[in-house]
Amino acid sequence: MHLDVQILRDFYYRSALGRAAQRIIRDEVCATWPNVHGQTVAGFGFAAPLLRPFLPEARRVIALMPAPQGVMHWPAGMPNVSVLCEETLWPLETGYVDRLVVLHGLETSERPTALLDECYRVLGPGGEALFIAPNRSGLWARSDRTPFGYGRPYSRSQLERMLTDHDFLPESHVALLYQPPSTRRFWMRTGRFWERMGRTIPAVMAGGVVMVRAVKRVPPRPRGVGERVRDPLGALAPKPVAKPI
Repeated sequence: MHLDVQILRDFYYRSALGRAAQRIIRDEVCATWPNVHGQTVAGFGFAAPLLRPFLPEARRVIALMPAPQGVMHWPAGMPNVSVLCEETLWPLETGYVDRLVVLHGLETSERPTALLDECYRVLGPGGEALFIAPNRSGLWARSDRTPFGYGRPYSRSQLERMLTDHDFLPESHVALLYQPPSTRRFWMRTGRFWERMGRTIPAVMAGGVVMVRAVKRVPPRPRGVGERVRDPLGALAPKPVAKPI
């Protein structure tokens, strides 16, 4: 079940921990896509905090917010580009989006399979998507003090397997949010140190979220088709008869 939009807004815009998480994830998104000039960038779930750097450069930016979550005006002080939509029925044409960000959308969805099919539909040929979900082995997924403590957490292999099953080709991955989800002064002041340390020795520390960059597979693999029938005639096929000795 999706969290309420006011809870998400208060976390990312009105709490120190949320602003720190926003900065870390947004910087990684911008590093992944340094140039979106002339492209259409969309976000689903509550991806708005990550989309602001794309507003001046992209041809169009759209923040899709699911109906169970609710919608808010975004960006503040500018013409609204956020849209309230059905979780698996977006008001976008097929192949319309060049870059897609999914944050707080997949892990809280009651129909993740249909949601991934909708992600595939709106992406154009060669389109890329960033799927950001709580890391099941990280501390953030174990604490309900942040939005990452709700819904279904994923490991990297689980997320990549699910994407592959829905005709996405995982290209790269990264773990983020290595600092503990605590508002204590020590952890907040040393957050950048833990982020650098965690990426250096990921086997020791588990990041709070996992981000997978995936490309749309074109054409999609045929679905519902089993192995090729080796004996199409079945029982009607002529059988060799052994000669008596």
